[in-house]
Amino acid sequence: QVQLVESGGDSVQPGGSLRLSCQASGFTFSNYGMVWVREAPGKGQEWVSSINAGGDNTRYPEFARGRFTISRDNAKNIVSLQMNSLKPEDTAVYYCAKLQGSTSYGGYNVRGQGTQVTVSS
Repeated sequence: QVQLVESGGDSVQPGGSLRLSCQASGFTFSNYGMVWVREAPGKGQEWVSSINAGGDNTRYPEFARGRFTISRDNAKNIVSLQMNSLKPEDTAVYYCAKLQGSTSYGGYNVRGQGTQVTVSS
């Protein structure tokens, strides 16, 4: 079955960096777009970044643009999220998810278990 396993979450100081990874299995990874979303305490789910199946189209909301970079390695079935200049408001559980199609748009149908990112001095 489809499995998504995130890793790389940690506690860092403001201004620090983290690289999250998501190992995918159970489906043809190179056929699907992937997305990172996050959930902070008391807040709803928030879209962080998306990438299409081929890895040549990426999208970000305003808060992530210029600080976060999504990438994928279709040979290794891994999607990554490089996060720089982290802020306390980036504190959340970060999830990767499989989009329903090959583009970077649309909803997802499977999500991983999440990895905690805490940004605090």
